[in-house]
Amino acid sequence: MTQCKLIACELHDYLEIACMYGYRVKLDLKDGQGLEGNAIDLITTTEKREFLLLDDGQKQLIELTQLVKMTTLTPNASFKEVAF
Repeated sequence: MTQCKLIACELHDYLEIACMYGYRVKLDLKDGQGLEGNAIDLITTTEKREFLLLDDGQKQLIELTQLVKMTTLTPNASFKEVAF
């Protein structure tokens, strides 16, 4: 049985770090939209779709396949920018 990976494993690591430390991030999406908020959690649905839970005053789910770039806004974060 093969498992479909939506994004590379090393990119998941950056998302997990952002969630673990609650980094404030800026997300650039494929549709040109930009979002800012605190990375809260990664969620996988029963259909194997993966989402980042972002808190920008209200919580919203961002599908990982829609990410183009994530920039950390938290000072002294362990990374600055990740391209998807």
